[in-house]
Amino acid sequence: MVDAAVPIHWRRFDERYRLIGNKCQTCNTSYFPARPICPICRRKGVLVTEQMPFTGKIYSFTKVFVGPVGFDNETPYHIAIIELDNKAKILAQIVDSSDEKVIIGAKVKKVFRKIADADEEGMIAYGYKFKVQ
Repeated sequence: MVDAAVPIHWRRFDERYRLIGNKCQTCNTSYFPARPICPICRRKGVLVTEQMPFTGKIYSFTKVFVGPVGFDNETPYHIAIIELDNKAKILAQIVDSSDEKVIIGAKVKKVFRKIADADEEGMIAYGYKFKVQ
Protein backbone atom coordinates (compact mmCIF):
# COMPACT_ATOMS: atom_id res chain seq x y z
CA MET A 1 0.00 0.00 0.00
CA VAL A 2 1.24 3.50 -0.85
CA ASP A 3 1.96 5.82 2.06
CA ALA A 4 -0.44 8.80 2.23
CA ALA A 5 2.57 11.13 2.60
CA VAL A 6 3.98 10.20 -0.84
CA PRO A 7 2.20 13.05 -2.76
CA ILE A 8 3.45 15.58 -0.22
CA HIS A 9 6.98 14.16 -0.53
CA TRP A 10 7.05 14.43 -4.34
CA ARG A 11 5.72 17.98 -4.33
CA ARG A 12 8.78 19.07 -2.37
CA PHE A 13 10.96 18.78 -5.48
CA ASP A 14 10.92 22.44 -6.53
CA GLU A 15 12.73 21.76 -9.81
CA ARG A 16 10.30 19.10 -10.96
CA TYR A 17 7.04 20.74 -10.01
CA ARG A 18 7.52 24.49 -9.72
CA LEU A 19 10.59 25.31 -11.87
CA ILE A 20 12.46 26.91 -9.00
CA GLY A 21 16.04 27.87 -9.80
CA ASN A 22 18.27 30.67 -8.65
CA LYS A 23 19.80 33.93 -9.79
CA CYS A 24 23.14 35.55 -9.09
CA GLN A 25 22.51 39.08 -7.86
CA THR A 26 26.11 40.00 -8.65
CA CYS A 27 26.09 39.25 -12.41
CA ASN A 28 22.29 39.02 -12.93
CA THR A 29 22.45 35.49 -14.42
CA SER A 30 19.66 32.94 -13.83
CA TYR A 31 20.27 29.18 -13.44
CA PHE A 32 18.12 26.08 -13.66
CA PRO A 33 18.41 23.85 -11.84
CA ALA A 34 19.65 25.91 -8.92
CA ARG A 35 23.42 25.96 -8.46
CA PRO A 36 25.38 26.11 -5.22
CA ILE A 37 27.82 28.68 -6.67
CA CYS A 38 27.74 31.09 -9.62
CA PRO A 39 30.18 29.78 -12.26
CA ILE A 40 30.82 33.35 -13.44
CA CYS A 41 31.32 35.19 -10.13
CA ARG A 42 32.51 32.23 -8.04
CA ARG A 43 32.78 33.23 -4.35
CA LYS A 44 31.73 36.84 -5.00
CA GLY A 45 28.35 35.74 -6.37
CA VAL A 46 25.24 36.09 -4.24
CA LEU A 47 22.64 33.48 -5.24
CA VAL A 48 18.95 33.89 -4.42
CA THR A 49 15.97 31.64 -5.16
CA GLU A 50 14.11 32.55 -8.35
CA GLN A 51 10.87 31.31 -9.90
CA MET A 52 11.69 30.46 -13.51
CA PRO A 53 9.33 31.79 -16.19
CA PHE A 54 6.97 29.23 -17.73
CA THR A 55 7.62 30.50 -21.26
CA GLY A 56 10.59 30.66 -23.58
CA LYS A 57 11.78 29.59 -27.02
CA ILE A 58 13.43 26.56 -28.58
CA TYR A 59 17.19 27.12 -28.61
CA SER A 60 18.09 23.72 -30.10
CA PHE A 61 16.29 20.40 -30.53
CA THR A 62 16.46 16.83 -31.80
CA LYS A 63 13.96 14.13 -32.61
CA VAL A 64 14.49 10.87 -30.70
CA PHE A 65 13.62 7.72 -32.62
CA VAL A 66 15.11 5.13 -30.24
CA GLY A 67 14.36 6.12 -26.65
CA PRO A 68 15.99 4.84 -23.49
CA VAL A 69 14.38 2.06 -21.44
CA GLY A 70 11.06 3.30 -20.13
CA PHE A 71 10.53 5.74 -23.00
CA ASP A 72 10.43 3.23 -25.86
CA ASN A 73 6.63 3.51 -26.13
CA GLU A 74 6.85 7.30 -26.58
CA THR A 75 9.15 7.36 -29.61
CA PRO A 76 9.49 9.30 -31.74
CA TYR A 77 9.53 12.45 -29.63
CA HIS A 78 11.32 15.81 -29.55
CA ILE A 79 13.70 16.91 -26.84
CA ALA A 80 14.94 20.49 -26.77
CA ILE A 81 17.08 23.01 -25.01
CA ILE A 82 14.64 25.74 -24.07
CA GLU A 83 15.87 29.28 -23.47
CA LEU A 84 13.46 30.62 -20.88
CA ASP A 85 12.40 34.26 -20.95
CA ASN A 86 15.03 35.07 -18.28
CA LYS A 87 17.78 33.49 -20.51
CA ALA A 88 18.23 30.38 -18.33
CA LYS A 89 18.43 27.20 -20.40
CA ILE A 90 16.58 23.99 -19.60
CA LEU A 91 16.45 20.56 -21.25
CA ALA A 92 12.89 19.30 -21.74
CA GLN A 93 10.67 17.15 -23.89
CA ILE A 94 8.37 18.89 -26.39
CA VAL A 95 4.82 17.48 -26.34
CA ASP A 96 1.51 18.05 -28.13
CA SER A 97 3.29 19.80 -31.02
CA SER A 98 3.50 18.74 -34.67
CA ASP A 99 6.90 18.30 -36.34
CA GLU A 100 6.31 21.45 -38.41
CA LYS A 101 5.94 23.59 -35.27
CA VAL A 102 9.11 22.31 -33.55
CA ILE A 103 11.68 24.72 -34.96
CA ILE A 104 14.49 26.83 -33.51
CA GLY A 105 13.01 30.07 -32.18
CA ALA A 106 9.48 28.70 -31.71
CA LYS A 107 7.78 30.05 -28.59
CA VAL A 108 6.95 27.42 -25.98
CA LYS A 109 5.14 27.22 -22.64
CA LYS A 110 5.49 24.82 -19.71
CA VAL A 111 2.90 22.10 -19.28
CA PHE A 112 2.52 19.52 -16.52
CA ARG A 113 2.65 15.91 -17.73
CA LYS A 114 3.32 12.35 -16.63
CA ILE A 115 7.05 11.57 -16.72
CA ALA A 116 6.99 7.87 -15.85
CA ASP A 117 4.39 5.16 -15.26
CA ALA A 118 3.71 3.60 -11.91
CA ASP A 119 6.71 1.81 -10.47
CA GLU A 120 6.63 -1.26 -8.23
CA GLU A 121 5.42 0.94 -5.35
CA GLY A 122 2.53 2.29 -7.42
CA MET A 123 3.83 5.86 -7.75
CA ILE A 124 3.49 7.83 -10.99
CA ALA A 125 6.05 10.59 -11.57
CA TYR A 126 4.82 13.92 -12.96
CA GLY A 127 6.81 16.96 -14.02
CA TYR A 128 7.33 19.67 -16.60
CA LYS A 129 7.45 19.39 -20.37
CA PHE A 130 6.98 22.14 -22.96
CA LYS A 131 4.47 22.74 -25.75
CA VAL A 132 4.83 25.00 -28.80
CA GLN A 133 2.43 27.97 -28.46
